[in-house]
Amino acid sequence: MELDALRAYHMQKKRVTEELPFGPETLVFKVAGKMFALIAWQYSPLRISLKCDPDDALALRDMYPAVQPGYYLNKTHWNTITLDGTIPDAELLTMIDNSYRFVVKSLKKAEREALLAGT
Repeated sequence: MELDALRAYHMQKKRVTEELPFGPETLVFKVAGKMFALIAWQYSPLRISLKCDPDDALALRDMYPAVQPGYYLNKTHWNTITLDGTIPDAELLTMIDNSYRFVVKSLKKAEREALLAGT
């Protein structure tokens, strides 16, 4: 999957912002101010780090060699995926969706309800 398609997919989600808090080489996507995805866009192939449930993180690492513990991130909750073509695009999009939902679920009740209501 190409960078432009990844960016567009992230940005179509509610209340997502794209930021560069770690410098120009890492795109950070946040929902309601909390990170759910990071793209190391200067690597070839691209690398994306996604937050996930700890059990899911381990399962994905077992299933796909391209999925590794989060690079410079909490290895319990983050996976870094090398986009080398071994993971189907549909599976990658599911991982992104799950990361977004995982972070939304952790928001304060009022923030979560406002986000889900579309306000």
